[in-house]
Amino acid sequence: MSKPIVVVTEGSDLRPLAWLKEQAQVIEVSLSDAGLDAALAQAEGLVIRTYTKVTEAFLARCPRLKVVGRGGVGVENIDVKACRAKGIEVVYTPDANTLAVGDFVFGYMLQILRPWGFFPGRVYEPAEFKRIRETQRGRQLNELTLGVLGMGRVGRRVSHIASLGFGMKVIYNDLLDVSAQLDFPAMAVDKPALFAGADVLSIHVDMRPGNENLVAGAQLALMKPEAILINTSRGEVLDVQALADALRNKRLAGAALDVYWPEPPKADFPLVGLPNVLLTPHMAARTYTAIENMGWVVRDVVAVLKGEKPKYPVPAWR
Repeated sequence: MSKPIVVVTEGSDLRPLAWLKEQAQVIEVSLSDAGLDAALAQAEGLVIRTYTKVTEAFLARCPRLKVVGRGGVGVENIDVKACRAKGIEVVYTPDANTLAVGDFVFGYMLQILRPWGFFPGRVYEPAEFKRIRETQRGRQLNELTLGVLGMGRVGRRVSHIASLGFGMKVIYNDLLDVSAQLDFPAMAVDKPALFAGADVLSIHVDMRPGNENLVAGAQLALMKPEAILINTSRGEVLDVQALADALRNKRLAGAALDVYWPEPPKADFPLVGLPNVLLTPHMAARTYTAIENMGWVVRDVVAVLKGEKPKYPVPAWR
């Protein structure tokens, strides 16, 4: 019996890819490759990551397709409704990078809230050493309130660390009642109370319809001037121009962004160069373990091709 054909468009971690090659005939092809159309015409399975846009037009190039596997959490780059209309299953890896992103959020938090005074490639002169030590002050996390917008897997991980690890007070807002899933002290509040009460606002929402500019000027105006904002979720949910205005006018103390819209950001991105801002190139999930975990979406791709039920189908509301 011939092996099914699976097309991989954005590469894969080595171990999941090697396993997939034992189960299927694998065609690795980039989105810019002249052979893409020929590969898609044969594809029964498709393995993608962030930048492959699975639209109706894309699906029209894949007449044999049975399953799309997204190595990652967000599926905004996939027209899930169009896939379902054609009987194509969509699978993903919702647990793959939870721990990695949770770690990354606290790396951001500590860098913004604590002045580190790193040696600038040389030893400080004695007077400069003493001046930095005597004049720079930071804030302790146990004295602060973490506000979490979106208490999904990553939001819960960040909140768990904040509450039980650093002793922070945690408040949150979510569309669902998630209280039964929390193993740490946290208080559900409405959005105005979340923005007003947070010393650190960490955004962990998905990009469902209606979440565009979910955090914009009106929401930022409710925040404390000494508060900071962190976004490791999706670039579309944050109005970066409003954020830049708030930071420049000292209505907010700092921000850290790992995601953008569009991505990568353009040269005139309004937050570039601001001294109280950290910008990173979508790195929160980039650990060895998380990348491999995302690659294991191939298990569900193969399961579907064998007629089996996948472990992580994309939920019906997506």
